Amino acid sequence: MRVIRTAAAQLGPIQRSEDRASVIARMIALMDAAKAEGADFIVYPELVLTTFFPRWYLEDRRDADAWFEATMPSAASAPLFARARTHGMAMTFGYAELTPEGQHFNTSILVDKSGAIVGKYRKIHLPGHVDYDPGRTHQHLEKRYFEPGDLGFPVWRALGGILGMCICNDRRWPETYRVMGLQGVEMVTLGFNTPSVNSQRGGEGLEQRLFHHRLSCQAGAYQNATWVVAVAKAGDEDGHHLTGGTLIVDPNGFIVAELVGEADGIIVHSCDLDETRFGKETIFDFARHRRVEHYGRITAQTGVVLPD
Repeated sequence: MRVIRTAAAQLGPIQRSEDRASVIARMIALMDAAKAEGADFIVYPELVLTTFFPRWYLEDRRDADAWFEATMPSAASAPLFARARTHGMAMTFGYAELTPEGQHFNTSILVDKSGAIVGKYRKIHLPGHVDYDPGRTHQHLEKRYFEPGDLGFPVWRALGGILGMCICNDRRWPETYRVMGLQGVEMVTLGFNTPSVNSQRGGEGLEQRLFHHRLSCQAGAYQNATWVVAVAKAGDEDGHHLTGGTLIVDPNGFIVAELVGEADGIIVHSCDLDETRFGKETIFDFARHRRVEHYGRITAQTGVVLPD
């Protein structure tokens, strides 16, 4: 057995007025609770240090830089890294990254038990739009504030296994999981901030949004024989509601733990990476069963090309 005692640490709403120090204190409290339950790995949400700021339209996008981190660890997040080292706990969390070159990414990092950053992923499938759209019930301006990730879908040898990361909307794209699956991934972590209502289809509310969330995570886990740990930032942020749905999916696609509610909280599960082997050696033995000579269209085109 290769067990990672994994804590999925959901954050409730973070209001626009809330500072990073208070958020870090909440994250540390969740880490302490995870340690008390024997966890050695904790997974936090996307953009966990701030409110979900892409809902706010700023005429000058440089005004959004206050929500970005130019260094990591930053002065504000240093206490979180210190507590992780004290507990001997690995972690992953998402934040808005401002690079020395002035690039802006929606980023997630993997931190080992010593507090060293050993992996970085930048969100590739950015949803939403660039300019203010009066036809939407709310704005979703990730394409305004972020550039598409430029690091691909890497995986890392960590915690005795092979780990990968993705972020929010990435979970809806099968290519996300398959590229990592082709590298032998055994656990995919993802944080998300998902509005509870579709801004372009008001009838698609919380129930439907959670259905598609679970469907995406379960399909990705099953079709690549990997654990998936999905963690929400949830609740009402300044009048804008985000879904919960923090959960852990096993390599057969079954939800083995799910957090009820939208407040700060954790679920902890012992994830045995050896449970990925059966799927990887049978129905999803890629070396035996994939037929790449027929898959060229997947990377040769983006939009739909209709038949004659």
